[in-house]
Amino acid sequence: MTDQVDRIIEQWHREKPGLDVSPMAVIGRLSRTALTVESRLVDTFVQHQLDASSFDVLATLLRSGAPYRISPMELAREAMISTSAVAQRLNRLESRGLVAREPNPNDGRGTLVVLTDTGKVMIEKALPDHLETERAILSTLSRAEQSTLAILLSRIENAASS
Repeated sequence: MTDQVDRIIEQWHREKPGLDVSPMAVIGRLSRTALTVESRLVDTFVQHQLDASSFDVLATLLRSGAPYRISPMELAREAMISTSAVAQRLNRLESRGLVAREPNPNDGRGTLVVLTDTGKVMIEKALPDHLETERAILSTLSRAEQSTLAILLSRIENAASS
């Protein structure tokens, strides 16, 4: 089965036969797959009146465990986003009543981000649907293939970030 990436590689072979374009097969498919997966996940988030960044913050707070509060710096580290991105996301979520900020008792100048009851209900409703969407996306792969793919993607990510 030929796809767009195959056609692109074929074109490069024709125009630049001496050039090894084999990395494009993997990177091109990674990019296309990421866009397709994001699109599917967006559909699920929309059903719960969320977007990917809001889901990420709420899920990070939920998985941090009771009492569902962490510092903005911890949130940035755990959600793998910049501190400026955290501030923007928190402003949006706070205006919707999904998170709150409160003084950090261990740091007089700091704050803690708290998952509100409303936010907790919302993320707990969205999470099963999110996981089902991910399961559906991966359904063409066996558990062993999924495990292998996760390992391989982790290796690529580590190599790309170093």
